[in-house]
Amino acid sequence: MTTYSEDSEGKFIPASQRPDGTWRKARRVKDGYVPQEEVPLYESKGKIFAKKPLLPVGMCPVVAQKAREQREREQKKQQQQSIPGLLVLNKSTGAKAKPHSAPKKPPEKKTSPPVTSTALEDATRQLGDVQLEDPAKKLKKLRRKVREIEVIEAKLKSGELKNPEKDQLDKVARKADIVREIAKLEASCAQ
Repeated sequence: MTTYSEDSEGKFIPASQRPDGTWRKARRVKDGYVPQEEVPLYESKGKIFAKKPLLPVGMCPVVAQKAREQREREQKKQQQQSIPGLLVLNKSTGAKAKPHSAPKKPPEKKTSPPVTSTALEDATRQLGDVQLEDPAKKLKKLRRKVREIEVIEAKLKSGELKNPEKDQLDKVARKADIVREIAKLEASCAQ
């Protein structure tokens, strides 16, 4: 803390010795002067916000911790239940709960050929054609696949597609299965 001496002409910072042994001259300063070393450092709003406690004013940290743990447990439980094809046993009755469908993500373009069959799809087939989505949506998707297959077939016949990729050939080979599934869905929707 800097001491000031008052004179008839105003405030003065008295002469002082620097750490290297040299002397500073006495300086006259205006009222309200704050020495540089006493000026608080600037902190951005983000830094100030980060320093603030994450709890609402007056909330007990113990209660907040318990609430956070409860919320995390519920989220973990929801994530386990949202795995498609996963059957959760109801602990109280031992009955199987309905399988939950995973949230839909927009399709991404892949540079490598897609995997045609996954372990999860195999598991759902083994469970007995579990309906994971609305039949109308599934019909729409299957019809779109058939249209895509027909486009590929037309390109193959016209010679426009000379070197088809393996996944394109696999897609064309699955056309009969998709048509059968469409017929099955249309029959179940008509009932």
